[in-house]
Amino acid sequence: MAVRKIGLPALVAMALVACGGSSPSAPTTGSTIVLGAPLGVLMQKLITEDKANFLLGPYGSAATATDAAIAEQNQIPMVEANGAAQAIFNQGYKYTFGVLSPANKYLQGVIDMAATLNPKPTTIAMLSADDNFSLEVANAINTYAPTQGMTVVLFKKYKNGATNLSAEVQAAKAANPDIVLNSGHLTEAIAINKAAKQQKLNAKIFAYSVGPSTPDFITSLGADANYVYDGSQWTPQVKYTPAFYLSEAEYVAAYKAKYPGAGDPDYHVAESTAACLALERAIENAGSLDANKVRDALAKLDVTVFFGEVKFDSRGINIYKPMVVEQIQNGVHHTVFPANVADAQPMYPTPSWDQR
Repeated sequence: MAVRKIGLPALVAMALVACGGSSPSAPTTGSTIVLGAPLGVLMQKLITEDKANFLLGPYGSAATATDAAIAEQNQIPMVEANGAAQAIFNQGYKYTFGVLSPANKYLQGVIDMAATLNPKPTTIAMLSADDNFSLEVANAINTYAPTQGMTVVLFKKYKNGATNLSAEVQAAKAANPDIVLNSGHLTEAIAINKAAKQQKLNAKIFAYSVGPSTPDFITSLGADANYVYDGSQWTPQVKYTPAFYLSEAEYVAAYKAKYPGAGDPDYHVAESTAACLALERAIENAGSLDANKVRDALAKLDVTVFFGEVKFDSRGINIYKPMVVEQIQNGVHHTVFPANVADAQPMYPTPSWDQR
């Protein structure tokens, strides 16, 4: 988002830009932050040739896993915001830190919300892409749902990136579940929703791990996006007391001023900004640009920003920040769970396709 100066008197004036891009480096006077290189070869080049001091991670768990290995090899701290697979953090790495909640939390909030609804849904069809992130999300539901009195009646995997998921949706329809969950990405979420309408797969709840929170989901599906839920890392309705930078409302206003017509920022934007803020605070706490001192400051970091608490366990992942549940209602994202941050009630149960 906005360029922001880091206050390091007598050390360096460093600029931060949005974490989600692929720009080779931020503006610098004495030190460089490299943004989101998606390919390991490029990341290595930026370290060895451009002499990057710190790294901000790329988008997606697969790319983050590749770059985490390179950061570790070169002992350069990397703060990342878009790789949630715990497999990244189970390698014993000491130089990678993720500000977002881990993959196993993505759909658990949907189950918790469902347990409060009347009539309570009790059966689940779990569809999942076969990449590490998606399987972590799905396997967590397979384990967690029974603790909430629900039964997974179908667990079906498909190839990551698949766009024809008619067979999977047909299998879900045959299982007649109360809840249809998908663990995958935007393209797959759109494909499943389209196939559900075509095959008249009806359920009380449709919820997808990644996709519905983005503007593209609504743009692609129009009114058919309504009623869909997703687990979200952040929404504009969350309530935190930030130690520095902007409040939630100020952040949303700043984003809209910077990008007129773009609507509210989604959680991918917010978590990327949070990664910048985490690195900023770690550098300030370290009082140094030494990579190992900044790494140690990251390991000890515990600060609340507009995105929530940023604190890392011994693996470098943020297990402390909760997720929320949002639902698309009349073409607009609303936070519906937990109740203390909700701006709307769940529209439940989802009407059948013939009644929409």
